[in-house]
Order: sequence, then C-alpha cells, then structure tokens
Amino acid sequence: MKKTLLFISLSFLIAQISFSQQPFNKKDVLAQMELANKYFMEKWPDVGKTIVTNRERPSNIWTRGVYYEGLMALYEIYPKEVYYDYAYSWSEFHNWGFRNGNANRNADDYCAAQTYIDLYNLEPDPKKLKNTKSCINMLLNTPQLDDWSWIDAIQMGMPVFAKLGVLENDNRYFDKMYDMYMYSRDKHGDNGLYNPKDGLWWRDADFDPPYTEPNGEDSYWSRGNGWVIAALAKVLSIIPEDAPHREQYIIDLKSMAEALVPIQRKDGFWNVSLHDPKHYGGKETSGTALFVYGMAYGVNNGILDKGKYMPVIEKAWNAMIKDALHDNGFLGYLQSTGKEPKDGQPLSYDKVPDFEDYGLGCFLLAGAEVYRLN
Repeated sequence: MKKTLLFISLSFLIAQISFSQQPFNKKDVLAQMELANKYFMEKWPDVGKTIVTNRERPSNIWTRGVYYEGLMALYEIYPKEVYYDYAYSWSEFHNWGFRNGNANRNADDYCAAQTYIDLYNLEPDPKKLKNTKSCINMLLNTPQLDDWSWIDAIQMGMPVFAKLGVLENDNRYFDKMYDMYMYSRDKHGDNGLYNPKDGLWWRDADFDPPYTEPNGEDSYWSRGNGWVIAALAKVLSIIPEDAPHREQYIIDLKSMAEALVPIQRKDGFWNVSLHDPKHYGGKETSGTALFVYGMAYGVNNGILDKGKYMPVIEKAWNAMIKDALHDNGFLGYLQSTGKEPKDGQPLSYDKVPDFEDYGLGCFLLAGAEVYRLN
C-alpha cells in the first residue's frame, strides 16, 4: 500500500514538474490568436471592401492573401464556422481569381491561390481552382524561371506550386517550384539573393554588395528573410516526405534558423535590419512572427533541435504578446509595406501600419505552430 501511494505521489509530482516546464499554454495561445483575429474581422466585416492607402486597391492583393493564409492556419487548429465563412466569402467575392487576371506572373497576385486551394481541399468544387490552375499551369509550361526577383515572392508563390503538386499528384509542380526558387537563390542579382556565408538573403538585387547598411554590414531585411523561412516551412509542411528537392529546403531552413539565433534582440524581437541594430533599431512584429513560425515548424517536425530553439521561440512569442498585442487585438510595432529598414518608420506600440492584414497573417501562422509545440 505504501509503495502504491509513493508511486502515485511521485507520478503526480513528475506530472506537475512537466506541466510547469511547458513553455506555452495552448489555451492562452489560442485566445491570443482569436483576440487578434477578432479585432481584424470586426474592423473589416465586408470582405470585398477595397483597401485605400496612397491609392485604392482590391481586397485580394498579397497583403490580404497573407492574412487569409493565417486565418486558414487558425481554422486548422480551431475550425470555427465563422472563419471558414469569412474566407469563403472573400474567395467568392473575387470569383476565385486574381487582381490582374490569369495570365499573371506576379506572385503577389496569385498568393490568394493558397487559400483557394485550402478551401477546395475542404470542399472540392472545380470553380474554386479554375483560375488558379490557368495561372499556375501557364507558369509551369513556359520556360521562365526568373519571376521571383524579390524574396517576398518566394513566400507568395512557392506554397501554391506545392499545394497543386500534392493535389494533382504531379512532380512537375515540385520541379518548377524548385527551379524558380534556386534561380532566386543562386542567380538573381550578381550571384543569387542568398548569401550562404551568413545564412541570410538580400531582399533583391538592389541590396547586393557593394550596398551596405550604415555600419558597413550587408543589408538583410528582417521581414524579407521572414518571408523566405516561412516559405520553406510552409512548403515542407505540404510536400510529401519523398518529394524531390525536399532536402534542399531543409538545409536552407536550418541555415537560416542558425543565423537568426545570435542576432535576436534581448527583448525577444528581431530588428528590421538584421546585421545593423542601430539602423532603425527597435521592436518589429512581422519579421519576428515569421521567424517564430519557421523555427516552431522546425522544432515540431524534428528539423531543429528543441533544446536550442525552444528558448528562442518562447522569448520571441512572449515578447509579441507582452509588447505588441493590445487588449483589443491590435498589433503594434508592425512595419508598414516596403522593402528595407527605413520604410514605414518610425514604429511604435500605437502606430497603425498602412495595411493591418499581412502582419496579422504572420502572427496567426506563428501562433498555429506555437500552439502545436509540445
């Protein structure tokens, strides 16, 4: 009897210690995601309403496409009907199409197809993919490989090819995606947009050396690198284990994650300029969220070492919750659209960026992977 009681007591103690060591409370993470998303959905009840900043744009541009990526990630872990309806209504409003039609080589425009394919997979209907297939098959069957000349496009475009490759069970999509990725990686600019020495990417050819930041270091923009590590994580989450070129994406994700660890700020965020902390230094939410997403995916899937990366993820997620997420769900310290550290500056807790949608999408992607962490 004494042995039984001792065993029960020890088991309870171990369980308590194990619970106390869990870095994230799933209930809290989900509540934080829901809060941020509720703020946006209440602010934008009309899914077709145009977005007016310096000019008027339709609501299926890349910024909104990234938001719906995040919403579908939230729906995957917490399938509330209102989330599905919001995404479906948006897709229906735009006739499951793109801003500049189907003969469209701009990944910013066909980013929306990521959500269209997700919705198709939940409830197949040919109309949902008519425009997506027309667009991507045009890219598939023409020889150009240089479409993704800025690294943001890697995140907007790669997952669409990955999703169609799985849906059609056709490796041609995986091969074309790889060829376009590697062209951006190794050929755009002087010698490609990726610097294997530093494990980071120049945003586009404008930032190739000899361009430097004020401190003389290479210019590595936070959100731009965030787009790449997010694309790698997203593609790896989609393609099968035996898909061609998978190992290349794993190598690159690991190299990027390794490069990001020593340059994380003490407060948990990353600066907009990754190698020049004094060039518009300060908290920035979108890049930080994308890095959390990529690293958390890596930990969840055995690509990254849990012991090394969990403290980095925990520090970054908690920083966003503590310093960026408002009580009403608004996200602060979010850099506006652009391509380099100076754009959309200065940042602050209360400043509203020119678009509020893509930053939320990044946050929801990160939250969904944090939620899955054990």
